Amino acid sequence: MDEITKISGSEALLLSLIKENIDTIFGYPGGAIMPLYDKLFDRYHELKHILVRHEQGAAHAAQAYSQVTGKPGVCFATSGPGATNLITGIANANLDSIPMIFITAQVSSDLLGSDAFQETDMVSLSMPVTKWNYQITSAEEIPDAMAKAFYFATTGRPGPVLIDITKDAQTGLTEFNYKRIKSVRSYTPKPELKPADIKAALELISLSSKPLVLAGHGILLANAVNELKVFIDKTDMPVAVTLLGKTAIDENNTHYVGMVGMHGNYAPNMLTNEADLILAMGMRFDDRVTGDLKSYAKNARVIHIDIDKAELNKNVKATLAIHADIKDFLTQIIPAVNDRTDKRWLERFAVLNRIEEEKVIGKECFPEKGKLRAGEIIRLLSAKTNRDAIVVTDVGQNQMMAARYYSYKNANSFITSGGLGTMGFGLPAAVGAQVGRPDKTVLLFSGDGGFQMTSQELGTIAQYNLPVKMVILNNNFLGMVRQWQQLFNDRRYAETNMVTPDFPLLAKSFGIEGALVSEREQLNDALDRMLQHKGPYLLEVRIEKESNVFPMIYPGRAVDEIVLEP
Repeated sequence: MDEITKISGSEALLLSLIKENIDTIFGYPGGAIMPLYDKLFDRYHELKHILVRHEQGAAHAAQAYSQVTGKPGVCFATSGPGATNLITGIANANLDSIPMIFITAQVSSDLLGSDAFQETDMVSLSMPVTKWNYQITSAEEIPDAMAKAFYFATTGRPGPVLIDITKDAQTGLTEFNYKRIKSVRSYTPKPELKPADIKAALELISLSSKPLVLAGHGILLANAVNELKVFIDKTDMPVAVTLLGKTAIDENNTHYVGMVGMHGNYAPNMLTNEADLILAMGMRFDDRVTGDLKSYAKNARVIHIDIDKAELNKNVKATLAIHADIKDFLTQIIPAVNDRTDKRWLERFAVLNRIEEEKVIGKECFPEKGKLRAGEIIRLLSAKTNRDAIVVTDVGQNQMMAARYYSYKNANSFITSGGLGTMGFGLPAAVGAQVGRPDKTVLLFSGDGGFQMTSQELGTIAQYNLPVKMVILNNNFLGMVRQWQQLFNDRRYAETNMVTPDFPLLAKSFGIEGALVSEREQLNDALDRMLQHKGPYLLEVRIEKESNVFPMIYPGRAVDEIVLEP
């Protein structure tokens, strides 16, 4: 570990990745980053590189890779447009708290500030959407900067970091002595859980007869899935999840009551305002979860546990705000909690969810006539894959339908763009998910609009023969925007109707098998053929053009004003 050798900056950077147990990189070469790629050529036995078709694709693929493997995602891009093409993906990872290392090349240090060819100030440009960033201008800085990058990305609330490295720093020589960082002055990634907070939480739990656990993405990031299960099994509390909290609990668990939020389930949204205690675990009370804040959870005491102090009391005022790692909190409270929730409270959720089954789910998943619907397709695939696939979505109606109608059981098996809502996320994310988990079936659900934003990544899928199963739910509309136009703009469909390509033919041009389904009688066999196919497969399904996602909390309305139909 401490052997000192004289090597180039490019070699030092690659060795830094290897020291951090990185074995996969997503990227795209170019002028300023050529020295790094030249040295990568000698490291193919240790580092696998996935050549994407656009740098944004690298960012989304690396994010999904991180989510399914638990490792930081790593991206390479060259200076100027290569680096700026990463920005959407960096912002996406930042809002969804994904640990990622973005390596961007830069012009030589003697050209900085001269508006040289493909020079862009990436430190300034990325500052608002990174957890930390740094520009390296000499090879000697590389080991320390890379150690800091990994430390900041993976500790505390995870997030993306960006290292901008000049071309001369890549070619310069340095002594390489890599040491992992264990602390940085003024940065406290893991706050100490106070015994007084556990005691106060226990007191609030003992006073509650109608508690509701809201499990967010923090449960997954903290690897606290098992602790959450033990906690709810012991307390009999109902647990609802946020969109990114999906897969924090097996949805067949009897304590699971659904997803909260704008297109979440009827019961947990309705009963949020009846609960007398909200235990918010690793979630940030996003506006899509709370609806009208003035009327949110007014009958409840709120215990909010989050590792990021900035999230506490930001949107919802907590009765007890606990700055802590959620895994630590659950580990310490489980032995001490003895109060059990009255089964009649859980039954209230069951009654309301049966109403949703009758008015919404039955019609969406078991239609007897009319065009195919997204829900029935997703429900069938959930059953045919034994709930065991990794599901990746794009953004829009396809995303909400996949969240609602696939039944999840495995942690980190639902990969989507949450905070930023990035159309085009799905296809490159499916690449990363399949690279990270070659042993799993990866299902992509995408709309026709989002798929076209990054459809060039079919080339990546073809080049590496990634057996992703792609389902395009084609309604020839930007579906979610159209839904809002229908509900709030008197069906004035301004620029949401889309002419789409022959998607199976597009796939075929890359050497990928595919098919088109438009009739219900064809669906079952088509899904079986797709799942049985050994390589990548694209299935385009023509669905009802003007179907909507319900239930829905209309903008500005309270969560208990959720409607089941327009």
